Amino acid sequence: MITKTRTRLLLLWAILFVPGLALAQPPRGPLVVSPQVNADKTITFRYLAPQAKSVELSAQFEKGPVPMTKDAQGIWSATVGPVKPDIYPYNFRVDGVSVMDPANVAFFPNERFKASLVDVPGDTPLIHAMRDVPHGSINYEYYPSMEGTTGSLVVYTPPGYDQALSKKYPVYYLISGTTDTEETFFKVGKTNLILDNLIAEGKAKPMIIVMPYGNIAARIAEQKGGSKPADPTVRDGADAVKRANDFTTDLVSNVIPYVEKSYRAIPNRDNRAIGGFSRGGGQTLRTAFNNMDKFAWVCAYSSYLSPQEMDGNFSQIVAKPDQTNKQLKLLWVSVGSDDFLYKGTVEFMDYLKAKNVNFKSLITDGGHTWMNVKTYVAATTPLLFQSQTPRP
Repeated sequence: MITKTRTRLLLLWAILFVPGLALAQPPRGPLVVSPQVNADKTITFRYLAPQAKSVELSAQFEKGPVPMTKDAQGIWSATVGPVKPDIYPYNFRVDGVSVMDPANVAFFPNERFKASLVDVPGDTPLIHAMRDVPHGSINYEYYPSMEGTTGSLVVYTPPGYDQALSKKYPVYYLISGTTDTEETFFKVGKTNLILDNLIAEGKAKPMIIVMPYGNIAARIAEQKGGSKPADPTVRDGADAVKRANDFTTDLVSNVIPYVEKSYRAIPNRDNRAIGGFSRGGGQTLRTAFNNMDKFAWVCAYSSYLSPQEMDGNFSQIVAKPDQTNKQLKLLWVSVGSDDFLYKGTVEFMDYLKAKNVNFKSLITDGGHTWMNVKTYVAATTPLLFQSQTPRP
């Protein structure tokens, strides 16, 4: 029973404090809807900045910045397109400063910049679209890593994993590029939805996908109170190779044992694949070629190793091509024709061909983008863990 004294105290509290709380709330401006994907595939972007002198849209589907115009409420807007259906990063430049879209919750996980994402749906659902099919799960995991640090993983388990408790699965270790995080293949690459859709269509085998963070040096520095080291300036220089070797050590010594203890993974090379984009593709090739007893399936997306590094560090791969071709059930190399790594990647393909090392390749339009990465994931995952993989 509430006494009169307590009632008076509650009323006094409400009178004294509730108005203060209300006054402490920031004033609400006009509702901003951004991005707005229109039926004709044009997109309207909006940004509230009444005091800004200029606002521009920077988007990966545009060749350059797009000026935006301001209305009477201080909302800047621009409509562009039509835009080819896909998922694209974008941001605003407000008086010369790059910012995310505050009206949009979808963002690009990255060490340096936090671009926003816009999803332009196709007239028929694209391979990465959310469809009415059984869905797998995404799990965040933490494992004991190098120098006493804690590593982080994003792990996809396929539909039915939590029901068929006696079934074991092959594992695809999938590594993001420079400045990306362990979330990028999930949040930008939509790898979970691609696999859900391919599995539902009977095109890919159910598999576990493990997405690690590739920048071991940055994580060690962060957790030990240091500053993130600059990225190597030479792709196959001593610093880059050392960091790749550290990643290899962490993956082989820490990540794989953790995954095979924590998940129902089939623990042999025939049921392990490794792949990656950009820096992650270089880490993929170095890790696989140094551990041929661990991986039978290898996918390099927009990445390569130079002939000099191959001759110097991986002569065993090309010295006995028949043995390599027998060991590797799939060696995949892909790149976009406008990718800044196109020349080196094609040179790597030519090198493998001259050394009689079998591989499958795909050259697409476009550049060093996650639009291409989704294409490569959709093309390679149906090949993984199949009993027979076609050779060129």
